[in-house]
Amino acid sequence: MSRFPILFEDGEALVIDKPAGLPLDRPRAGGESLADHLESLCLGFQRVPFPVHRLDRDTSGCLLLARNPKALKRFSAAFEARLVEKRYLGIVAGPVEGEQGTIELSLTKISSAEDGWRMIVAKKGKPAVTHWRKIAEHEGNTLVEFRPETGRTHQIRIHAEHAFGHALLGDPIYGAGAQGAAKRTMLHAAGITVMREGKPPIAAVAPMPADFIALGFSDG
Repeated sequence: MSRFPILFEDGEALVIDKPAGLPLDRPRAGGESLADHLESLCLGFQRVPFPVHRLDRDTSGCLLLARNPKALKRFSAAFEARLVEKRYLGIVAGPVEGEQGTIELSLTKISSAEDGWRMIVAKKGKPAVTHWRKIAEHEGNTLVEFRPETGRTHQIRIHAEHAFGHALLGDPIYGAGAQGAAKRTMLHAAGITVMREGKPPIAAVAPMPADFIALGFSDG
């Protein structure tokens, strides 16, 4: 049996609800990763499923896995062609002005021996586009829906910090790090839809995580 809730399943795809804190790849320092559990996600199939896209260690929610190499190739092409709808929920550590908008800030990666690597806004970086909508406010924090068009590393995290003047709650790189009930970067992959030719779309929704609810934001 899999330890992960299955949000969608058919002959070529799985969508699981990935828990926060679980990296996809084995950390250099060792420890548990999703790779340790892929065999348990065969669910009667001979092949081990493979993640189609990336979610940060801290990010919970919808993760699409392909159940065979042909499906992996098709799904990867859909991501490249921006044919995948992704919906995220994030808790911003402060007020957000306005009700909705679009953030267009190109991003590039930098690294240093002291601080490690991080993403920065740079005119010559890779284009990145994120649509956002304010959902609720509670005790100084703001729940925001993000719909990224592109899939750059840390895109939502750095776009939030630059556009709103506040990072996501709990973000250790672009914000103040863990505080109170926010033990991680408060970002959740709430939904994913992948259109398929000749087949119904892959569509999955991941319920609101318990730590979001603990911070006063309801599921619905």
